[in-house]
Amino acid sequence: MEMEANNRVNVLEEKIKGPTNPMVTPLLTDLYQFTMAYAYWKGGKHLERSVFDLFFRRNPFGGEYTIFAGLEECIRFIANFRIGEEEIAFLRQCLPPTCEDAFFDYLRGIDCSDVEVYAVAEGSVVFPKMPLMRIEGPVALVQLLETPFVNLINYASLVATNAARHRFVAGKSKMLLEFGLRRAQGPDGGISASKYCYMGGFDATSNVAAGKLFGIPLRGTHSHAFVSSFMVGITLDDSNDRLIDKQFKLLFASADEIVDKSLCSSNGATTCEDFVGLVQSWLNKLQYTESLRGSFGETNQSELAAFTSYALAFPSNFLALVDTYDVVRSGIPNFCAVALALNDLGYKAGGIRLDSGDLAYLSCESRKFFCAVEKEFGVPGFGKINITASNDLNEETLDALNKQGHEVDSFGIGTYLVTCYAQPALGCVFKLVEINKQPRIKLSEDVSKVSIPCKKRCFRLFGKEGYPLVDIMTGVNEPPPKVSERILCRHPFNESKRAYVVPQQVEELLKCYWSGDSGTPREELPPIQKIRERCVQQLDQMRPDHMRRLNPTPYKVSVSAKLYDFIHFLWLNEAPVGELQ
Repeated sequence: MEMEANNRVNVLEEKIKGPTNPMVTPLLTDLYQFTMAYAYWKGGKHLERSVFDLFFRRNPFGGEYTIFAGLEECIRFIANFRIGEEEIAFLRQCLPPTCEDAFFDYLRGIDCSDVEVYAVAEGSVVFPKMPLMRIEGPVALVQLLETPFVNLINYASLVATNAARHRFVAGKSKMLLEFGLRRAQGPDGGISASKYCYMGGFDATSNVAAGKLFGIPLRGTHSHAFVSSFMVGITLDDSNDRLIDKQFKLLFASADEIVDKSLCSSNGATTCEDFVGLVQSWLNKLQYTESLRGSFGETNQSELAAFTSYALAFPSNFLALVDTYDVVRSGIPNFCAVALALNDLGYKAGGIRLDSGDLAYLSCESRKFFCAVEKEFGVPGFGKINITASNDLNEETLDALNKQGHEVDSFGIGTYLVTCYAQPALGCVFKLVEINKQPRIKLSEDVSKVSIPCKKRCFRLFGKEGYPLVDIMTGVNEPPPKVSERILCRHPFNESKRAYVVPQQVEELLKCYWSGDSGTPREELPPIQKIRERCVQQLDQMRPDHMRRLNPTPYKVSVSAKLYDFIHFLWLNEAPVGELQ
């Protein structure tokens, strides 16, 4: 029997790789999942067929939509679910000594071949109360999946939604770069953020590990340290124990610090033996050009040496951080001198990055300078050089920049994006809705926490203009909604909120992504690029008033009339009747 289970697991492992993070194991769960599993087992209930829904109760960030993410990692987890001997030994230490040996034998033999997972497609726009996933299987085993599933879905969906909101504010034409690794909550927070920000609409990441793991495009340039590293240091006057020139005398690195000054042209036909001299000659031309006179004076020579050195290293990808000393008086003219020298050799500079100051003003001034250089020297496209902005950007600062007017082409966003600073958690929950084909409901004095019982199907109904109108849940045995056939949609808990809908298109949301050995055909797990495309397409499909940042219109989530009646029948049947003395 055990050999048969091993063979079955091996077949599953051949088809689907394990979780991206090796820490995602059956022990990545809460202790009470194992204590409940033991109680189920001890009571002979562990094999009872259960149905659980994974959903959330409220959209994050004050918005009216959420992006569903994390499904692939859940499927990878259950495809490789196996409790090994080391884990069994540790569980023996954690659980009370009264736990019987036969329970641990049971744990050794379980896998997810008797589990089925139905889910919304990853990258979809989703809403509160609707099941994101429906998990069916032996109750003790499915309980062991609860905490890992909630963990894998919660942050993934939260950060994907945050990324989508930043994309919405920035607009489709801007490039969005995720720069959050150094500020993320640990290594897995950084890796997950890079993956799900890309899924939510970002274009690239600075995270090299995420680039390798997921094939996400990488972007990055140098830091302020690289520029300031070209400043030699401090000299003291030891003869009279005083600091020269008001305590400090800074000796700036000159171009002589650059050892190899030669650069081959982009086509390989010629070589410039003194690229440093070419850069200096262009800086002189800029300083004495009538249209640019007065824009800057003496630029910082150590900064110029740093830019020149970086361009020699990366002539085809020269992108400079220009705010180490002074953007307008030094950084921009120094950058232009290097970029023009590269242009002489057939290269095109990548652009600049602004990381401090008034980003709207500085980007506009930079653009003016670039356009003036293009006009003065006849360099086609120089005025359109890419301007990237960073420096603790978030939704609000992007919105403010749009209102002020700016010339930024790309935004590098880190802290507020990956930490989900505006809201730390989505609040996914995992609730039992059926066991042994008997519906179950969780009641609460807080109506928002009452669960919707039964094994359900979920549908999205579209109107004449192609926008989604409402999501509706029905009992699994009810006939599905049909195109052009009127259906009554009811709020699950508010009697007066109801509407008839005549859908022009009906989409079933829950599809089988893990069938175990049931034989049910399952959906393939698409690559991240396809999921990203789906996310963009889904967001474009939504009505604009649901998407706006301020006072968005709530999207309607409903139940069928039959399910509504059953919810309230079960509610009254299960709720205890009080007695007044």
